[in-house]
Amino acid sequence: MKKKTDELLNELKSSESVEEYFDKNDSEIFFGTLADLISSHMARKGLKKTDIVKRSGLNREYCYEIIRGSTDKKVSRDKVIMLCFGLGLNIDESQQLLKKSGNAPIYTRDSRDIIIGYSLEHGISVVDTNIKLADYNLEPLE
Repeated sequence: MKKKTDELLNELKSSESVEEYFDKNDSEIFFGTLADLISSHMARKGLKKTDIVKRSGLNREYCYEIIRGSTDKKVSRDKVIMLCFGLGLNIDESQQLLKKSGNAPIYTRDSRDIIIGYSLEHGISVVDTNIKLADYNLEPLE
């Protein structure tokens, strides 16, 4: 992902056809499932499932279900965010994963989301993020 969403929207508005837009922005568009997107990030970053479990703080079995795409229910926003920490994603990549999972994006006017977004962007761990959230009497990621 290199282009900002506003930039892509402007290109979509000015495109002569959907095909032209797809051709022009092929590398910016992801057509797969949540599990496909997770797999793509894992491959790009050379991560193993065990790495993600350790860094995310998620229950091992549940984390594996999310990664495989075999969970029966919608994955909660906090669990997706914790997975983003496990994958070492920045805020833009995390927004994409949140959107793909059907959850609300990180909102930069919400104090909890500000701390989470800052932590993602600066590579701060989920544990240290929860400590910072507690410092502000905000709900931890769980």
